[in-house]
Amino acid sequence: MPITFVDRESELAFMEELWKRENSFLPIYGRRRVGKTRLVKEFIKDKPSLYYLSRNSTYLDNLRGFSDEVLKKFPSPYLTQDSFRSFADVFRYLSEKGKVVVVIDEFPYLIQSDKRILSEFQYVVDEVVRASKLHLILVGSSVGMMEEHVLGQKSPLYGRRDGQIRLEPLDFFNSWRLLGVDLEEAVRIYGITGGIPAYLILFNRFEDVKRLAFSKQGFLYAEGDFLLSSELREPRVYKLILKAIAEGRTRFNEISTFTGIPRSNLFKYVEVLERLGFLRREKPITAPPKTKNTRYKIADNYMHFYFRFVERYRDEVELEGLGFWGEFLEEYNAYLGGVFEDVARQFLIELNKAERLPFRFTKLGRWWRKGEEIDIVALNERERRALLVEVKWKDLSEREARGVLNDMERKGELIGLEGWEKSYGLMARKVKGKGRLGEKGFLAWDLSDFVELRS
Repeated sequence: MPITFVDRESELAFMEELWKRENSFLPIYGRRRVGKTRLVKEFIKDKPSLYYLSRNSTYLDNLRGFSDEVLKKFPSPYLTQDSFRSFADVFRYLSEKGKVVVVIDEFPYLIQSDKRILSEFQYVVDEVVRASKLHLILVGSSVGMMEEHVLGQKSPLYGRRDGQIRLEPLDFFNSWRLLGVDLEEAVRIYGITGGIPAYLILFNRFEDVKRLAFSKQGFLYAEGDFLLSSELREPRVYKLILKAIAEGRTRFNEISTFTGIPRSNLFKYVEVLERLGFLRREKPITAPPKTKNTRYKIADNYMHFYFRFVERYRDEVELEGLGFWGEFLEEYNAYLGGVFEDVARQFLIELNKAERLPFRFTKLGRWWRKGEEIDIVALNERERRALLVEVKWKDLSEREARGVLNDMERKGELIGLEGWEKSYGLMARKVKGKGRLGEKGFLAWDLSDFVELRS
């Protein structure tokens, strides 16, 4: 049976360290559905605490709501929710209650209600929290607002935090743990959800995508639009950019041509998507830092899936049909090749930590040039050693595997690492004859090795 909370050990350990102090102020932010609220509730479950979820409403309405929660937790015969004229008043009352964690979730709603809230919370941190045993946690799903208004240099709160947590999606292995399904099914579901816990827990099996993403009532059917609209002022422009990349226009000029957005304007939109974690810029691992040989990749699996498939089949879904299902399965299997490359990188990182590779790599990436590509290149520049790995989401016979590895040796002569010691590897859904390939000096892994690593 799937479990409900995995990973986050480093974040919880950091929060526990802050808890040992007299007081603290910690902003936590990240993409919607990534598990911020679940994290703070896990942290406060055994501590004296107060949790308030901000409303998309007025300052006064939020003040009354917060005051009400405080008085439920710490009642007074002399006070009502209308006794407090400001958040500072409420915090002064809380400061008399000893060591308490105070969590305000969706803090950007408070900022929107009244920009003066930032100056008020500057006072709260400086004059109340620091003179008490309060531990204040401000949580936000709007990455842009949290980085600008809470963490940014122009913010009244700048420089006052005791650290910050930008919560990232779960990696594949922890997503697999959360799902509680077999490995191949986990890869298929991960291609839709990425490591977003709120999406992962919706699935019992891959075919649940029919009701979740290909039904007008499905949770994942309109989620892509919601994410962009809640974070960005021009969601239609960003949608067009993501659609271009999802359909294979990965170079800057290709994106500009497809969208009709001039290059000079496109830069700012791309930078915003990168900052939000929806987009990632890649360059060949051996290229110089200022190379123009770059590509863009949608870094969020759900957003990639949404613009590659949900948007494509929207007309059919609106007619309440699944006549495209067979076509989708065929295309989705091809799409999983890129997903499995990402999973393979995470697998190699785990092997690297466990020192189960020929050397310990310090750099990991891709390589391409003039139509030639290598899926994964791992380097140790000090020792001048390289591992080149091809990734295939398919079952390979021993003969096919040898052919792939021989071609990798050819590509190894093109990558520009003369004088380096090179190792060659292959990762596939299933590889026959792995032992004999190992005897020839090659490295080969398949899904059975994932299971072994996990156990």
